[in-house]
Amino acid sequence: MRVEKVINNNVVSTKDENSREVVVMGKGLGFKAKRGDMIREDRIEKIFHMESQSSVDKFKVLLEKMPLEHIQVTSKIVEHAKKVLNKKLNPNIYITLTDHINFAVERYRQGMMFQNPLVLEVKNFYRQEYLIGKYAVDLIGKELKVALSVDEVVSIALHIVNAEYNTQMSEAIHITKCIPEILDIVEEYFNIRLDKESLHYERFVTHLKFLTQRIVKKELLDNKDKEFEEAIERLYPREFKCAREVKGYIEEHFEYQITEEELAYLTVHIRRVILADQ
Repeated sequence: MRVEKVINNNVVSTKDENSREVVVMGKGLGFKAKRGDMIREDRIEKIFHMESQSSVDKFKVLLEKMPLEHIQVTSKIVEHAKKVLNKKLNPNIYITLTDHINFAVERYRQGMMFQNPLVLEVKNFYRQEYLIGKYAVDLIGKELKVALSVDEVVSIALHIVNAEYNTQMSEAIHITKCIPEILDIVEEYFNIRLDKESLHYERFVTHLKFLTQRIVKKELLDNKDKEFEEAIERLYPREFKCAREVKGYIEEHFEYQITEEELAYLTVHIRRVILADQ
């Protein structure tokens, strides 16, 4: 590989085997380097493959004055998240999370306090991502000597959620705020308290997360199986009415119509979580 552009003393860009530009990180890689120089493979720590050229360009601009340690920490956090979640993440996480960590460190060193209002929601509904955020804050403390608060655990967790589900931060925050309100609707309708430690509760929350993700992406299930939908309404009339209340809430807050198939599946999930709580 040859240097395409020197970004800073530790980061350069080059072309991969498909002639796509990639960003390469390694201590001293860009020091006194110039375009066309061979890249020493023994110095390469990480190669960043982005989704598009525009993402590569954004990443290069971000990294021009970014400390190597911040990039290295981000890379370790992302690799840890991939391992824990056992799935690929949107590569733009390297842009958004590096930028966030850099800003969080600056804010800490300037004595600026930050409060995240979604601590309880993220801890309850995105448990794995929350633990990844905790790992990240511990790693930042160890490697950057910065003691970030639990509020940053939540912020980093939401960055992981975005990369996991391909959403924007504003969408992830909106979804996270709506889930507890949907759960409140179900609890109030049946006058019960759901067992937050039960497997059925966890599955119901997972269904709500995927449902709201589909709404945000406008990818709702709609096979128009009238027989199935009518059977669900007939078998579980109370749960179906509750699902209709949830439907009304979602349509008001997301300004998007839920299909009858989604309503039927929501009814089934409400039925399961209610049965488990009786």
